[in-house]
Amino acid sequence: MTQNMRRRVLLAGALAAAGLAGTANDATAQGGQPKIALVLKALTDPFTVAMVNAARNYQQHFASQFGLTLRGTPTESDTAGQIRMVEEMIRARVNAIVVAPTDSKALTPVVARGIKAGIIMVTIDNPLDEVSQDEAGISVPFVGPNNRKGALQVGNYLAGRLKAGDQVGIIEGSTEDRNARQRTDGCKDAMDAAGLKIVAIQTGDWEYGKGRDVASKMLNEHPQIRGLLCGNDNMAMGAVDAVRDAGRTGGVYITGYNDIDAIKPLIADGRVLATIDQFAARQAVFGVDVALKAITEQKKQSELSRTIETPLQLVTAANR
Repeated sequence: MTQNMRRRVLLAGALAAAGLAGTANDATAQGGQPKIALVLKALTDPFTVAMVNAARNYQQHFASQFGLTLRGTPTESDTAGQIRMVEEMIRARVNAIVVAPTDSKALTPVVARGIKAGIIMVTIDNPLDEVSQDEAGISVPFVGPNNRKGALQVGNYLAGRLKAGDQVGIIEGSTEDRNARQRTDGCKDAMDAAGLKIVAIQTGDWEYGKGRDVASKMLNEHPQIRGLLCGNDNMAMGAVDAVRDAGRTGGVYITGYNDIDAIKPLIADGRVLATIDQFAARQAVFGVDVALKAITEQKKQSELSRTIETPLQLVTAANR
């Protein structure tokens, strides 16, 4: 690792940990600087906002080394819009594109087109589907946490509050997202190990409203349910309101994932039992840095590691 690269990596961790925010304008490359595009999803989501702020701040500290263009969809499910954004960056001939896919399978063809055009492609937050990658003959790094491991941690914590045979439900993210499937699998691992009974698995599409509706349905159909494991904090907040509306606050444990600011008071007062901090800011910064390192070292896409794992932390009222 070069001295400049080592300095960037150390500062990346410091900036991400500090959660520093940047300005609202995209950075543009000067002269022969590498140009990197960061294409995200659901720009109004607090998790995405943390990524945007960290990436902007990071680029500002290394403005002489690379330019950064930011794009993002208005919602989690705007896959067509995200594909158009990636295509726009390919036409702009950026050197690298870091993308948080809205759909693990649907984004694979456009990512493959980027690689064919000689652009370094990296994913964060949600990895591309492995089978789709193999079929397309590509290998795309995923810079992010082991979602199954994170869901197992939060599931084990919930299991410690229940007894064998108790009923639980899983409210998962979009079924097209690989990270959603991994989180569901991690929850299953924990429930199976504890002898808990999963009576329902339904998607809340990462959204508060759908999470609330799904939770209400589960509570109505399974009045003995004792736990709701949610694939992100937005859906967990929906579940909290569904439990309240059903008059069962305190009788149903709820877990989330992401540790967004809005979930913190719910953790503190016990309405949400636990969540997972997967350090959104670090993911964005390290994803950009992986791309920049590949450019500066003139690496080919095929030479990049498929997985660069980032940290996770279980968050409860006890360790808040």
